[in-house]
Amino acid sequence: MAKVIFDMSMSLDGYMTASGARPEEPMGDGGQQLHSWAVGASDTRSAHVLAEMIRTVGAGIAGRRTYDMSVRWWGADGPSGPSRTPLIVVSHGKPTQVPKGGVYTFVQSPEEAVKQARTAAGDKDVDIMGANVGQQLLRAGLVDEIHVHLVPVLLCGGARLFENLGDDHIQLEAPQVIEGSMATHLRYRVVKRTARG
Repeated sequence: MAKVIFDMSMSLDGYMTASGARPEEPMGDGGQQLHSWAVGASDTRSAHVLAEMIRTVGAGIAGRRTYDMSVRWWGADGPSGPSRTPLIVVSHGKPTQVPKGGVYTFVQSPEEAVKQARTAAGDKDVDIMGANVGQQLLRAGLVDEIHVHLVPVLLCGGARLFENLGDDHIQLEAPQVIEGSMATHLRYRVVKRTARG
């Protein structure tokens, strides 16, 4: 069965974008360095992590803010480029500007996004893009794994990756750690909550 994976690059101080995020600069001022480990993947370990992601992801989920900030760069093909991986966007309404022939489907709730993304992914995994929608899915208990690409930089501002998660603890198993030259790749399985009697 497809796993739902919250997969993001993060600074050591917990940010997934730098300050000043805007449509012209969706990662904020200097925030692109969070993805430098994947651009050209200069070391074999990071290249392997990136290749595995590309091979195993069959659909994605994003929030409306991520879509609005990034669609001008993605175009009709979406964030996966020529692979044209389906992207389910959580939004209260369909945007007026949607690229013709695009890979985008718009739904009203994170739960519906997971349902449609699992169907679209088939036997492959579902990748969550964006902090807000990832936080909503974590709170709802719908995330199977968290993958963090920890980049050795302190951004000192921006959007935090793990915020607004509620009061309940979210337990994780011990991580799998892959050390690259520009990022340390951490993979955690989320321990599923049991019903309280």
